[in-house]
Amino acid sequence: QRLSRISPLKTQAKHQPDQTAVKMSEVQVRATHILVKHKGSRRPASWKDPNGEQIKARTKQEAIDYLTELRASIEKGADWDTLAKRESDCGSAQQGGDLGFFARGDMQKPFEDAAFGLQVGEISGIVDTDSGVHIIKRLA
Repeated sequence: QRLSRISPLKTQAKHQPDQTAVKMSEVQVRATHILVKHKGSRRPASWKDPNGEQIKARTKQEAIDYLTELRASIEKGADWDTLAKRESDCGSAQQGGDLGFFARGDMQKPFEDAAFGLQVGEISGIVDTDSGVHIIKRLA
């Protein structure tokens, strides 16, 4: 009989989990959001307002009020994906606002803090970032 020889280093590497992958899985969330930009947003234009004419005319308070109305509609049963596709100023609107999985440090701090602070399925209050104002729903 032939015995195969496996070096101790290869055996050890094969049976130890990748610590980076383990740490990343502990700090990732998946979220969707609806962004409403305003004249104070760092880039006051969007896919639905390329020249920013409406966005530059919208105050931050108007953006907050509008987003509050959208959140109330969702609480009353309006479909998140439909509203995100129609109303969000983010490019992710076409995916229903889905940003996929992200880790700490990948998003603006207020957005990250809100997303990581939510339970799966929970919707945030208004979150203010340099991009505009958001509501966030944690998916995973």
